Amino acid sequence: MKRIVIINGPNLDRLGLREPEIYGDQTLTDLENLLTEEAATLGVDVQFYQSNHEGFLIDEIGEYADSEVFGLILNPGALTHTSLALRDAIAGSDLPTVEVHISNIYRREEIRQHSITAPACIGVLSGLGFDGYVAALRYLANLD
Repeated sequence: MKRIVIINGPNLDRLGLREPEIYGDQTLTDLENLLTEEAATLGVDVQFYQSNHEGFLIDEIGEYADSEVFGLILNPGALTHTSLALRDAIAGSDLPTVEVHISNIYRREEIRQHSITAPACIGVLSGLGFDGYVAALRYLANLD
């Protein structure tokens, strides 16, 4: 069974509380429950990881690259716009990775409109809320 890891970066543990006008009122637990249900219908296994620390995210990606993980769904949070190290970890993992953003980063502040990490990913979904994660999961579930 394919194992897909959903990684959420800084401040995503605050979903439902932090800027609900941008990110909505659903929590990270709500997202994980939604993706667990979707994974069951797709016949894939999902695992979740969240950290507010760049180095921990990089370490996890390295561990996944050396394990039985098939692919990653990654919301790097603000690290999207600042972390060359995270970009390098994604590229060095050789894991198919889909970058996801709850809000449309291209409609946000200018500093948020460029993704350093996106070129290391096979695709980017931005502005679809939790549906972006579901679409990424479906894509990876059907990828050979």
